[in-house]
Amino acid sequence: MEEDPYWFSFALIIIFSILLKLLIKNKKSATVIKKNLPPSPPSLPLIGHLHLFKQPIQRSLQTLSQNYGNILLLRCGSRTVLLVSSPSGAEDCFTTNDVVFANRPRLLASDHFNYNNSTVAVTPYGDLWRNLRRIMTLEILSSSRINAFSSVRQEEVKLLREKLIQSCGKGMIKIDLKSKFVEHSFNVMTMMIAGKRYFGEDVEDEEEAKRIRGVIRESVDLCGAPNMGDFLPFLQWMDLLGVERKMVGLMKKMDRFLQELVDENGGDGSEVQVKKLMIHNLLELRETEPEYYTDEIIKGIVMVLLVAGTDTSSTTLEWAMSLLLNHPTTMERVKAEIDANVGQGRLLDEQDLPKLHYLQNVISETLRLYPPVPLLVPHEASEDCVVGNFDVPQGAMLLVNAWAIHRDPKVWVNPTEFMPERFEGWNSDEGFRLIPFGAGRRGCPGAALANRVIGLALGTLIQSFEWERIGEEEVDMTEYLGLTMPKVKPLEAMCKVREPMP
Repeated sequence: MEEDPYWFSFALIIIFSILLKLLIKNKKSATVIKKNLPPSPPSLPLIGHLHLFKQPIQRSLQTLSQNYGNILLLRCGSRTVLLVSSPSGAEDCFTTNDVVFANRPRLLASDHFNYNNSTVAVTPYGDLWRNLRRIMTLEILSSSRINAFSSVRQEEVKLLREKLIQSCGKGMIKIDLKSKFVEHSFNVMTMMIAGKRYFGEDVEDEEEAKRIRGVIRESVDLCGAPNMGDFLPFLQWMDLLGVERKMVGLMKKMDRFLQELVDENGGDGSEVQVKKLMIHNLLELRETEPEYYTDEIIKGIVMVLLVAGTDTSSTTLEWAMSLLLNHPTTMERVKAEIDANVGQGRLLDEQDLPKLHYLQNVISETLRLYPPVPLLVPHEASEDCVVGNFDVPQGAMLLVNAWAIHRDPKVWVNPTEFMPERFEGWNSDEGFRLIPFGAGRRGCPGAALANRVIGLALGTLIQSFEWERIGEEEVDMTEYLGLTMPKVKPLEAMCKVREPMP
């Protein structure tokens, strides 16, 4: 069948009209007198600076900042973007202007992966967000709630350790650490959320877990790559690249999994152990406010916990172990600290972590070099404001390049070197030099939980096993594209049971 020439002509007219509208808008905005806008690199017609957004995006944006300044105003299609790459600029955004930047921009991923912008991560600043944030900080991730699940995390680490012991036997064997870290982090979160383990022996739903892990991975990758439709709306209208179709398909699979969790745990929660589960806590809240705690709200909270808690923890564990394998002297120092403070008579537990200062330094240095989200989740200015003495217009989308801040030679000595010693005597209140979990009122509420999961797992693996690189070459530290910046080459290492065993 021949193509309909009328339809084709109509599509061309629509596209031309949109492009013309953008061009007129940009010309008009260029003629408006502004007081003191941030510097801006040369741009192209219509697309503005989009051609400069090359992967890996945190590196290309760092190059822009090095060439033009740490506070830049970029024009990306129909959007104005404020790029901040300095601690002082980040401080202005998340202290003085914290309320101004408390909003999130409306993005395609927010619509399709966050139950139409109703999760705590992306919902607009207002009553809904305040209530969701209160639930996350008081009902789900408070110190008392985190402490209540310490036995769950301890048990999951023991299971990880036992699986490695069985694999090693009495010799040294190659271990796929990436998959082990992913499975461990997923089990930790699902056990705390719903009391259900998906990976390991005697589990019924491992294949389902693998499918959902694949969905999470694809979703995170899609969210991490700049979607041109968010900057050039006509691409969204036509879905020329098929991005929206992919998002819709992935979210349908995710929603089925989350709905099953809600349905499976929809009982009366009469048992004491059941009441400790995160999902039952949410279902109990629904009993008092059924009109508010809908299935979508509950599923959205569970999804944020599952996606953020699994991906960031497993990725950070992989980067940390990779760095230690490339720096065996540092690995030995961590081991000596554990031996001195815990010994070989028992396994370390979470109560030991505050005593293991050098282990925490290693984790902090890992988060500095390889932050879980190198480009912080975008914010949006709800009104005109001033950042670093520059005027920022209302509606500007804020991008904070944590990766660039963490590697700035003006802020850090030898910024690209792995030096855990730099955090000895570190004060967490030392400005905004280290912001791996964001900052301000929309900073990640799960930072304390992540540190416990990472510290317990990493410390236990170092206490219980001898680790070596597979060959003489150092572990490849190339980062892959994506929201959480995983490694390009999955980590493998040689593992041997340490004697004597605790």
